[in-house]
Amino acid sequence: MVYLIDALHLGSPNVICLALVESGPNELVIVDSGPESDFDFVVEGIRKLGFQPEHVRHLLASHVHLDHTGGAWRWAEEFGTKIYVHPKGAPHLVDPSRLVASATRIYGDKMDRLWGTVGAIPEDRVIAVDDGAVLRFGSRQFRVLYTPGHAQHHNSYWLETEQTLFAGDVAGVLIRHGPPIPPFPPPDIHLESWKESLDKIRALKPISLHVTHFGRVDDPIRSLDALEKRLFGWADWMKQRLFEGKSETEIIPEFQKFTESELLSDGAKQEDLSTYEHADPASMSVSGLIRYWRKYHPEQVP
Repeated sequence: MVYLIDALHLGSPNVICLALVESGPNELVIVDSGPESDFDFVVEGIRKLGFQPEHVRHLLASHVHLDHTGGAWRWAEEFGTKIYVHPKGAPHLVDPSRLVASATRIYGDKMDRLWGTVGAIPEDRVIAVDDGAVLRFGSRQFRVLYTPGHAQHHNSYWLETEQTLFAGDVAGVLIRHGPPIPPFPPPDIHLESWKESLDKIRALKPISLHVTHFGRVDDPIRSLDALEKRLFGWADWMKQRLFEGKSETEIIPEFQKFTESELLSDGAKQEDLSTYEHADPASMSVSGLIRYWRKYHPEQVP
């Protein structure tokens, strides 16, 4: 049984979704934490499901971006929860100073409102897990799948008994079962690695996926294929804008208009566009894709 909890980020539904799995009597596993600003909503969501937050013994972190694990330290501090994360992400949970400095350069004075307080996690509460590791919690067994592309410290978690993968951001953003879109924030976007990650997921032949933005995906192969097409389509669109000599500031509103048009033509509802933007801001994707081209393929752009 997999339960879903809406973190109600900034009071908005359908933006950040956390998964809860019961692994035994008085033992729960949660996938991602959401930001610290949503901690109380998540705790209340667990109680509404009939569980006790102090029974969350294990937290599987997809990656260390603040919308996913910014609140993980609260679980470690208040309930003694162990945090499982990719080895490249573990140091940033123990000492988040570089992570906070990087995020502050992007979000400035919006940091507190968006993400709340970012705290350190004691080293003995952080467990580094890499590709192929098997995590056994009571009656549940999760296999770690290293899935970079969105971030170099991105893990997904395969729950074989349910034939489902908890895929963080690598399987895209889907609002209210709408079309999948790729979140492209700086600094780690790497399309070739992302495609390899999607191939690894498809090889599992999952029955479903669970993504942080937002919820359960019941047609995973079709969704992953559509996401892969959009990965490279959006990247090519961005390369063309760079050839036109446009600045990042000029590209952002044009990119937002372009992506909204794609979403609507692919079946998204008009009223969901603002939620897509909340979960996957156009400005972040412009920055991430420009960085990708200039870092990995400078010979292909002016």
